[in-house]
Amino acid sequence: MAPRILIYDDDEDILDICAAILRNKGFTVSCKKDCRQLIDDIESFEPSVILMDNWLPDIGGVKAIQQIKNTEHLKNIPVIFFSANSHVEDLGKEAGADYVLPKPFDLNELETMVSVAASRFADNSLT
Repeated sequence: MAPRILIYDDDEDILDICAAILRNKGFTVSCKKDCRQLIDDIESFEPSVILMDNWLPDIGGVKAIQQIKNTEHLKNIPVIFFSANSHVEDLGKEAGADYVLPKPFDLNELETMVSVAASRFADNSLT
């Protein structure tokens, strides 16, 4: 089964580009523009990796990641925090993200990071 990637970003162009690139690489992708149903979204889609933007309506990326990482049955899902914020590394650390990807990013870098995170998730699922 193809790894499942859940992307949160309020910018439709970013969602479209990321989804197209990742689907082209064989991933199953779902996109969300807000975190209103965060836990429900994750539980129903069962992602291998979550891509989380910083600027999101409602709670925002940092709080959303903290919520994921504080939920026992979801905390091991790798989360990639991506943002154009100049403090993306610090925000990612504060959030508890597993990976940080500054925007704008190279599409190959996106593919590589998602692939690494998905394989790490698969390895953890086997143990």
